[in-house]
Amino acid sequence: MKRRVLLGAAAAAAAFPAAAQETYPARPVSIIVAFPPGGQADVVGRPVAAALERIWRVAVPIVNRGGAAGAVGNAFVARAAPDGYTLLMALSSMALLPEAARVNGREPNYTPEMLTPICLFSADPVVLVVPSASPIQTIEQFIAEIRARPGQFAYSSAGNYSALHVPMAQLAQAAGLDMLHVPFQGGGPALQAILGGQVQCLASGPGPVAPHIRNGTLRPLATWGRNRLAAFPDVPTLIEKGYPDCEFYIWVGLFAPAGTPAPILERIRAAAAQAAQDPDFQRAMTASGNTVDHRDGEAFLRFYTEDAARLVRVVRALGRIE
Repeated sequence: MKRRVLLGAAAAAAAFPAAAQETYPARPVSIIVAFPPGGQADVVGRPVAAALERIWRVAVPIVNRGGAAGAVGNAFVARAAPDGYTLLMALSSMALLPEAARVNGREPNYTPEMLTPICLFSADPVVLVVPSASPIQTIEQFIAEIRARPGQFAYSSAGNYSALHVPMAQLAQAAGLDMLHVPFQGGGPALQAILGGQVQCLASGPGPVAPHIRNGTLRPLATWGRNRLAAFPDVPTLIEKGYPDCEFYIWVGLFAPAGTPAPILERIRAAAAQAAQDPDFQRAMTASGNTVDHRDGEAFLRFYTEDAARLVRVVRALGRIE
């Protein structure tokens, strides 16, 4: 994949007008979030966009283009002009959705090779939460309750095979649980479903749920990380509790259409590195419960390639979902 990305960028650079590369960005740069407002990509993407506006002195609007668990927005950017003016703030599910389509006998509407990785901004394990009014206090009680009421305990997600669905499917497989999956069009609506009492639990990136944990509306029970989250040090991991296969990270990274000229990619990469150090961005990330984990160049390409391969294995293990 790395060789294809680099060759594509080199070929595009030769064809792209040098003057356009030198003046980039000369007009607003849109960042597509493939979900409605309020989800993890949106929570991270908005302070990134604000920092880029300060660096570039042009508008950097966040455009929410949801649908099909993120596949609609991902495909839109994959097919956009490779000129640096349409970027994608992607979730980890971006890498697994094409494989999920194949597992279900469909042709994917994009492939990961159609998108060029620029940088990572955050990578946190998902958090399992229940309403604070729930009598469930621990992950052990959670599992016991579901086993006592098979098929009656509902959880929301951002859609089939989304980054909020796959970890719950992992847990169901590992613990032998029968839960009711209620898919929505994004993490924001999935969060509203648990806040509104429509479902009994949710696996979410830490950003969207952190304010509700802090104000006492939601209670965290466990995380899918190898290590505990710094924001919630008292919350155990599922690995600690005897479920070694329950490891899932919801990462947020910036991508461009394949074929974007290398000089433009470098300008975006340099500005994104500045944005990651921006004090307002870092304050926003801390306030939302997210950890800044900025990686670019070879470091992000290696992380992305390895995680994408792991996610494909997870999707194949889950199999077809009706």
